[in-house]
Amino acid sequence: MIGRASAKMTLTPLDMVFCRMIGAALVVFPWGVFLVSRMKKHDLSFPRMRESTGLVKPYSLFGLSPLPLRQTLMLGVFGGLLFSPFAYTAFTYAPAAHGAVLMPGTLPLSTALFAMLILGERFTQQRALGLVLIACGGLLVGGASLLKAFDGGNVWKGDVLFVCASSTWAMYSVLARKYKVDPVQATIAFTVFAVLCFVPLYALLVYLQALPFGLVSHLVDAPRSEIIMQMLMQGVGSGIVGNIGFTMMLKHFGPVRTTMMTALVPSLAALSAVFFLGEPLYWNLIAGLLLALFGVALGVLSSAKK
Repeated sequence: MIGRASAKMTLTPLDMVFCRMIGAALVVFPWGVFLVSRMKKHDLSFPRMRESTGLVKPYSLFGLSPLPLRQTLMLGVFGGLLFSPFAYTAFTYAPAAHGAVLMPGTLPLSTALFAMLILGERFTQQRALGLVLIACGGLLVGGASLLKAFDGGNVWKGDVLFVCASSTWAMYSVLARKYKVDPVQATIAFTVFAVLCFVPLYALLVYLQALPFGLVSHLVDAPRSEIIMQMLMQGVGSGIVGNIGFTMMLKHFGPVRTTMMTALVPSLAALSAVFFLGEPLYWNLIAGLLLALFGVALGVLSSAKK
C-alpha cells in the first residue's frame, strides 16, 4: 500500500529504492557487524561451513553479513537487488490495482513451481486446485482492471515487471527455505548485499544521467519529510521488520503455504476499502475472497498431510 501511494510522490521509483536501502542500511550494517563480532567472540576457531564448493566462512562481505558468501549472494540477488527495482518501476507503467492483483496473485504459483524444481516438493492435486482457486479469486477481484493492458500504451510493461518482482520474491522464499536460514540473519545478509550493489550503481547512473527506463532522479528536489518517510516505512518497516516476519513464516510453514496466505491480500485490501473508505461492495469481491480463502485452506491442508 505504501509503495502504491509513493508512486504519486516526488521521488521516482529508483529514488525510492535508494531511500529504502539507505534506511535499511542504517540498521542492518551495525546489526550485521554486531552479529559477526559475536560469532567471532564466542567461537575463536571461526568454524567453516560445508557447502557444495567446500569449506567456507560462516560470514561474508567484510564482516557485514552473518551468512556465508554463497547464501548471501543468492538471497541478495533475488530478495534485495531485483525485487524492489522491479516492483517500484512497475507502478510507473501500470495502475496500482494491477500490482495488488498480480504480485500476491502470481506469488503462490511461481513459488510452487520453484519449490518443485529446487526443493523437490510434490505438486498434489489438492494443492493444484488450491492454486487455481486462488488465481481465480484474484482475477475476480481485479481482473477487470487488468483488461486495460490491452488498450495500448505501456501498461503491459508494468504488468510484466509486477510478475518479475513476484517471481524474484518467490525464488528468495524457496532459497531461504532451502538454506534453512535464521530470519534475522537472512534479512541482514540480503539487505547488505543489495545496498553494496545498488547504491554505488545508482549514484553513478544519476551522475551520468543514464538511469534506465527513461527515469530521472528527483532526490534533490523531494521534501525531506518524504525521504525520511521512505527510509522509515519502506527501509525499516517493510525492508527489515516485514522481511523478518515473512522469513519467520517461511521457516515454520514453508514457502508454498506462506505465499498462498499472501494471496488473500487483494481481496482483504479491497474489503477494507469498503469498510474504511466507503467504496461499493460488489459481488465479485465477495466471490473472489471466498475463492481465495477456500484455495488457501486447500493448500494448507494439503501441506499438513505430507
